[in-house]
Amino acid sequence: MAEDLRDQVRRKYADLAVHAGDGGSCCGGSCGCDADSSAEIVAKVTDLSRGYSQSERDELPLTAVGASLGCGNPVALAELHPGEVVLDLGSGGGIDVLLSARRVSPGGKAYGLDMTDEMLALAEKNRAEAGVENAEFLKGQIEEIPLPEGYVDVLLSNCVINLSTDKPAVISEAFRILKPGGRFAVSDVVFLGSKATLPSDVLETVGLWTGCVTGALEKDEYEALLAGVGFEEVSVEVQNIYDPEAIEGLDTKEKRAALSEVPAASAFIRARKPEAG
Repeated sequence: MAEDLRDQVRRKYADLAVHAGDGGSCCGGSCGCDADSSAEIVAKVTDLSRGYSQSERDELPLTAVGASLGCGNPVALAELHPGEVVLDLGSGGGIDVLLSARRVSPGGKAYGLDMTDEMLALAEKNRAEAGVENAEFLKGQIEEIPLPEGYVDVLLSNCVINLSTDKPAVISEAFRILKPGGRFAVSDVVFLGSKATLPSDVLETVGLWTGCVTGALEKDEYEALLAGVGFEEVSVEVQNIYDPEAIEGLDTKEKRAALSEVPAASAFIRARKPEAG
């Protein structure tokens, strides 16, 4: 089942990368959103939730922006400094890596990790077009990060960790690769309550609308996972609660009421690895 889901995610983002590289802004019907309304759905999510300023978008190739399906702006959240090493989990077309690379220059470096060949190719194309030299894209799984222990100052991710079928492994890996004092700065989707009470058709509909919510953790679960591996200063700060009335497909009063009881929301998740000693 986990491999099946991973393959679905890979196909979805491969399709998005190809489409974005051709000048499109969404992945089409096979990416997990409805074929007739995918561009409209993605526009809603990116315009309402992603949080990139116009000046940030102007720094980047259009295909980097078009290939992003994030739910926040982890680069702004992270407060990056020159000389730092940054890793973005699930880097996609490279929007957060390229923005980070400029902010940690001079002397710093930004890595992106993605499992999709098409996204990695698109990200490298965007890197070259943007003229960013201190960025590198790696192929791999976010559950097994191909970097040494204590290597990274800041770990970013943008609406990707919730796609993993083994979130404890992701959080453990994040802790491992961060330096003592390193920062976890992630935008993600969370449920504000027990999602076990939500009907399956509601979960599926919200997943189509956001592109990434079906596997989202509950807010308390996220906090507990981070604290459980040793992170300190853990916080999950809700940014945008998705309005059930605005989600296409929640077509009955009962479905909208269920999501009102256990809302899905974009959130900034922060934590810090303790200093050594």
